[in-house]
Amino acid sequence: MQDYGYYSQIIANLDLVNKTQEPNIDAAASLMADAIADDRLIHVYGGGGHTTLPVGEMFFRAGGLANIDPVMEPALSVFNQALKYLELERTVNFGASIVKYYQLKPGDVMIIFHNIGINPATIDAAAEAKKAGAKIIAVSSSHWQNEIPEDHFIRHPSKKNLFDFADVKIDDFNPVGDAAVKVPGFDTPIAPISNIVDFYIAHLLEIKTVAECVCRGITPPVWSSANVPGGDEKNAALIEKYRPRVKML
Repeated sequence: MQDYGYYSQIIANLDLVNKTQEPNIDAAASLMADAIADDRLIHVYGGGGHTTLPVGEMFFRAGGLANIDPVMEPALSVFNQALKYLELERTVNFGASIVKYYQLKPGDVMIIFHNIGINPATIDAAAEAKKAGAKIIAVSSSHWQNEIPEDHFIRHPSKKNLFDFADVKIDDFNPVGDAAVKVPGFDTPIAPISNIVDFYIAHLLEIKTVAECVCRGITPPVWSSANVPGGDEKNAALIEKYRPRVKML
């Protein structure tokens, strides 16, 4: 199939994550397993636009962790009007107000996805989570954080990067501009790769966390598919446990 190098670029990015990020993913999984051992929620946030999609991918998903708390603000997501969410993800203190609502406690774990990692909705959310005493797992791109000029208007006024707040940094190596394919005769790049890579990282975190729990003799809370026979019955106890605590259930 003629895909103009799209498949090979995705595979190259996934290979780079596998070859360089395993220690960081293992460290993140250890924090997530600690949260499960302590009967805490694992909070997950996306800093705007399409980077909110991995939040949905980790929440209430067959084979996913049931103690995931999506710190989800629809106004920041792709299910808001596009120009509105673009404006809001660049609005100072908006991210902080979202995190405040979820009342994080010292020792909580928050995963923050934002492959760009410099915009106000991301930086303010990370700062607020840090202020609350949470441990931050950041999934972002060193390319964006290092290569975008400090005076670029989309940056938070502090000029800080998401990785500046992270207890664990997971680099998705998303290229600046995200779109990775150039069709001959057409100047504008097409076909982003960030969501494919970030979804892969999200599921790696789940896999490694479950494996860590098993090693510790802990039974991790994992959803069964609600669409197979017996699925609802298997999930009933988890729903009873987490529905009072997870705002989006």
